[in-house]
Amino acid sequence: MATWDDVRDLALALPEASEHLSRGNAQWKVHAKGFVWERPLRRADLESLGIAQQPGPVLGAKTEDEAVKLALISEDPSVFFTTPHFDGYAAVLVHLDRISRRRLGEVVAEAWAAVAPARLLREHFRHEPD
Repeated sequence: MATWDDVRDLALALPEASEHLSRGNAQWKVHAKGFVWERPLRRADLESLGIAQQPGPVLGAKTEDEAVKLALISEDPSVFFTTPHFDGYAAVLVHLDRISRRRLGEVVAEAWAAVAPARLLREHFRHEPD
């Protein structure tokens, strides 16, 4: 089970990532572009999911495109999900308390890569250990 501290550690370990607060919720950015963020479910989200209250902490994460989002949801719908608010948007929602730290690390890194500038991607992957 992952925590917000895990998200923070993983996100801030990535090059030029920074943490911000928006409306009281944490979000992590690279070059002013958000890649993961705390995403409390809104009333419309809860209604679309057919639930009465927030089921636990929810992370929003950018994806490369909608196909990746749908693949994640299909792969493990107990962890990954979406709501109509995100229709047409390349981002997936993650039940933070249902994902391993290792898998969370992959999601955070992929979200970072989805928005990081090309120069930063080249530098980061050139220096990654084999």
